[in-house]
Amino acid sequence: MAEIDTSLTRTETTTKRHVAHATWALFVGLAMMLLAAGLFGSLLGVRAERAKVATLVSGVMSAAYYIGFLTGARFALRALTRVGHIRAYAALASGLSAAMVTVGLTGAPAAWIALRFVTGLCMAGQYVVAESWLNDLATNANRGRLLAVYSLVTTGAFGIGQVLLFSFDTHIVTGFAVAGIVASLAVAPVALSEAAIAPVIEDAEPISLRELARVVPTGVGSCAIVGAAHGALAGMGALYATRIGMPAHQIGLFLALPSVGGMILQWPISAAADELDRRAVGVGASAIASACAAGLLLGHEHRLLVFVLITMLGAFTYPLYSIAAAYTNDWIDPEHVNAAASQLVSLYGLGAVVGPLIATGLLIVTGPNGFFWSLFAIHAILAGFFLYRMVAWRSPLAKVAPNELSLPARVFFIPATIVGMSRRPRRRTR
Repeated sequence: MAEIDTSLTRTETTTKRHVAHATWALFVGLAMMLLAAGLFGSLLGVRAERAKVATLVSGVMSAAYYIGFLTGARFALRALTRVGHIRAYAALASGLSAAMVTVGLTGAPAAWIALRFVTGLCMAGQYVVAESWLNDLATNANRGRLLAVYSLVTTGAFGIGQVLLFSFDTHIVTGFAVAGIVASLAVAPVALSEAAIAPVIEDAEPISLRELARVVPTGVGSCAIVGAAHGALAGMGALYATRIGMPAHQIGLFLALPSVGGMILQWPISAAADELDRRAVGVGASAIASACAAGLLLGHEHRLLVFVLITMLGAFTYPLYSIAAAYTNDWIDPEHVNAAASQLVSLYGLGAVVGPLIATGLLIVTGPNGFFWSLFAIHAILAGFFLYRMVAWRSPLAKVAPNELSLPARVFFIPATIVGMSRRPRRRTR
């Protein structure tokens, strides 16, 4: 079945000024939310490792967060239909804040697993709110860039939160309380924004995962694999850094550097994906991320090299979700935007449940380097999947004339052209 562009009837008259006005409160609130989430996740990961929690339990704890993702995505879609974006956002932020503080009040791993599930549920809901809001404003011409700003804000704030780890003692409640306070304050900008700028969802229609996979299999498959990669990276990084003996300030830096890298390349990679076949950009970015993980395996004893390569890995892996989400929304009807956002977050969460478990298994078998082995393998699989989809469904590599491509797009255009020349001339259908 061909991936037919049904979004061409969407109006292209949304101005930059209108988009900025409609999204500033959301972006400010999300930045505060992710700042709290980055601090909280790092605090809990280090606290669990210093409490000598078993590796398997740590993996289950990370997986519980993403199982909450699966539940939260479904819950948020129903909440959006009933109460709208702003009220759903406020309710989820309140639940997230309470869970963060409660984690700091208990030392029981079982309680940590349950509360990690709650934080995953709340964060997934926030992502559904944000992505349905943004996709309502986006067009196929600017979707990649708008989602890039979204990813830039979230990854940057998350990384800053991780850096703040060294400011707190993980054995006491202070750091968890600060994270909870920031999460609570994240409600303010969204709650005080004009209700008129929130999307109208009266004509929203559901779309099943099976139907979404039929319309755009590339987006469904890539989103799940990206989730596995990011789940392994974010979920098990603190365990790896603690296992090799990094001091607290270096652990925070190690965990934050992938987000720093993501901030640096999020915009240029997403801009390239707006001008080229998004799958071609996905092949290049995931292949480079896999190569960085291979370099970390070879040079793991050199701390400076580790910091440089983990930054590069983050720079190429974090834009991949924006690519998968933008590609999916290129091919769906406008009335399916909210339901598709929920399905994508669910798929990402499903992949992110598997990612920490893969990393946990490799950590048990091979030691700390299992963390890098998991990142190498998952990104290599993702590159192969994007390449396969380019072969299975042919389309022009460039959306504009080659001489009109921006510099970021030109960087990916040359290798993408080589891939295009090697493809079979016969078009295959699914």
